[in-house]
Amino acid sequence: MSSCLNRFGAVSLLICLREVACQLCGRLTLTHPSEAVAALFKYESDDKAAEDFPPRYNIGPTQPLVTIRQEMSRRVMRLVRWGLVPGWVKDPQQFSLLINARVETIREKPSFRGSMRHHRCLIPASGYYEWRREGGHKQPFYMRPKGGDLFAMAGLWAEWSGPDGNLIDSGAVLTQPANEALSGIHHRMPIVLTPDRFDDWLDVATIDAPEAHRLLQPVPDDFFEAIPVSSRVNYIRNEGPELIEQVSIELASEEPPKADDTQMNLF
Repeated sequence: MSSCLNRFGAVSLLICLREVACQLCGRLTLTHPSEAVAALFKYESDDKAAEDFPPRYNIGPTQPLVTIRQEMSRRVMRLVRWGLVPGWVKDPQQFSLLINARVETIREKPSFRGSMRHHRCLIPASGYYEWRREGGHKQPFYMRPKGGDLFAMAGLWAEWSGPDGNLIDSGAVLTQPANEALSGIHHRMPIVLTPDRFDDWLDVATIDAPEAHRLLQPVPDDFFEAIPVSSRVNYIRNEGPELIEQVSIELASEEPPKADDTQMNLF
């Protein structure tokens, strides 16, 4: 994981620092063991750097994101930088950090339509965080499937090549309007793909963009549960299982989070 961070380098950090001032940031988790990820996504093992990942409780923009994609009719795991940069971008430092893509416009937006046709992926996740305004501060919630199951977010990826030959694979999470159960916390939510749709979503050779778009359906209202958690998650440098432990909202509200440019909404 650390080698991947080094690969993305200072350009990614500069983009993040510039973008958090005016755009959305977010957090997600991948805490299930690699064996569970392999069992659900059934990828072929060929990249130990991607597959030997530690539990992560606070993944943020520009950090490595585990993805599953199809290469030559086989599923593989690849790390990408969270924050999509289309291949046609001349200077990533002058381009908005695209951590998410709205399902309503992914087939029309120039930033996403190429990836929707040719570069679709799955993003394994254990859960994600969202914030709801509570009086004078924002209360973080941890969203996870009831029962704590591993699940797949629908994603897009892109490859960017610099003039010096430097390659960056990057990705974004697809989002849709929040269902009734979660709309009181935030108006957007990630798109979840069930295993019976994995093959079609990843098959960019025979499944075109309009047909793939029809796979993106809302999950049942009771799929996720929302757990109030500590404001420690607001700070990207914080890690560990204590971040997803439930707290009372009254307790969490006693110490409003300090100003932190790295804490905004995910979707």
